[in-house]
Formats: sequence, structure tokens, C-alpha cells
Amino acid sequence: MSGWEFWVVAAIAAVLTGFGKGGLPIVGALTVPFLSLIMSPVVAAGLMLPVYVVSDMFGLYAYRREFNKRVLAITCTAMTVGVGVGWATAKLIPEAYVTVLVGVISVAFALNQIFRRPVVAQPKRAEIAPGLFWGTIAGFTSFVSHTGGPPYQVYTLPLGLKKAVFAGTSTIAFAYINALKLIPYYFLGQINLASLETAAKLMPIAAVSVFFGVWVVKRLPEALFFKIVTWSLLLIGIELIRQGLWG
Repeated sequence: MSGWEFWVVAAIAAVLTGFGKGGLPIVGALTVPFLSLIMSPVVAAGLMLPVYVVSDMFGLYAYRREFNKRVLAITCTAMTVGVGVGWATAKLIPEAYVTVLVGVISVAFALNQIFRRPVVAQPKRAEIAPGLFWGTIAGFTSFVSHTGGPPYQVYTLPLGLKKAVFAGTSTIAFAYINALKLIPYYFLGQINLASLETAAKLMPIAAVSVFFGVWVVKRLPEALFFKIVTWSLLLIGIELIRQGLWG
């Protein structure tokens, strides 16, 4: 992992990570696909996890008062199970299969959001059963390829959360799950001294970018914010399908 080409791509990936932790989770989901242009997705996932964890700390501070406790309780419980399943099956399920699955779910949900009849979003109570289902999938796909965002959003987008609460809840949930993933990633050899040295150089870039992400979230109109989330979900889903089939 050297050369100016690597460092340019890695620095952009760190910026995307910071934006994601600043409340733009779909932007953060671009990190591993973007790094996969120059390295294996598995290596990219291991490299960026420590960067995620450090930038999470800044995101937690920024959104320390903006979150939904019920959604967090449901999704974090389920995501813990999903990470366990991912660890147990890490050597059995090809990453490409998971990538395509996440892509298909993302595209289907985004298209439904785009083409359904417009309605005024009303806050809804977070139901346990769908939360456990989508949370488990989010934990599993997050473990495999850091693509837990799309399944998580399938559950949370219809809840009608306010923009800041949606961003804050997402940030806290994935801060928890990223910290949890450090243990299995270490034992699977995806985190090592060389990757930590590289990650340490990217952490300041990601940390600064967190606050720019927060700044953008605060200034975007609510309707525009969720339109951006939905359309980004569609584009990322298409890219994930392409990666899984032909990447």
C-alpha cells in the first residue's frame, strides 16, 4: 500500500468515511467500493475499520443529543447477532454473493421509495420484528463488506424520523457495530500492524470530514435530504450489483 495513486484514492475514501459519520451514511457506504478500485474489497474493509472507529467518536459527539432510543435498542441487538453470523460463516459465503444481495435489496427499496405515490411522512413507532430482521441483515453485511447501511435504511427510512434524529441514530448504531467488529476482524487477520499504520495516517482526514458532514446535514432541507439518501441508495445498489457480478 504505497504510491501516490494509492494515497489519493485512500484520502478520498477517508473523506467519504468522515462525511458518512457526520450524518450522510450513504456517502460513507461508497468507501469500500471506491477503495476496491485499487485493492481487494476484503483488504479495503480491514484497512478502513479502524478509521471508521476513530471517526465514529467525532460523530458520537456531534449527535450526542439527537437519536431514537427504541430504534437503537432494536437494531443494535439485531446487528450484534448479524455480526456473529458473519464471523461464523466468514470462510463459507463468497463476498460477491453478499454484495449482490445488498445491491438488489437497495435497488428494490429505492425504486419503491421513488415511484410510490407521494405522501406526507408521518412518524411511526419502530416495530420489533422487522427491526430484528433488517438489523440482523445489516450486521451481517456490515461485517462482510461494510455495507450495513442499505438494509438498516430499509427499516429506518419509513419510520419518519426527523433528519437530525435519523442521522444521529444511524451514526450511533454503526459506531457500536464498528467497535464490535474489531474483535473478529483481528482474529481473522484483516487488521494487522501494516494496515493500522496506514489507517493512522487516514484518521485525521476522516475526523475533520465528520464535521463537514454535520454541517451539510444541518443545512439541507428535510425533503431534499431524504431524496438524496434514496437516490444515493439506488446508485450504490446498482454499483454493488455490478461489483458482485463482474467486479
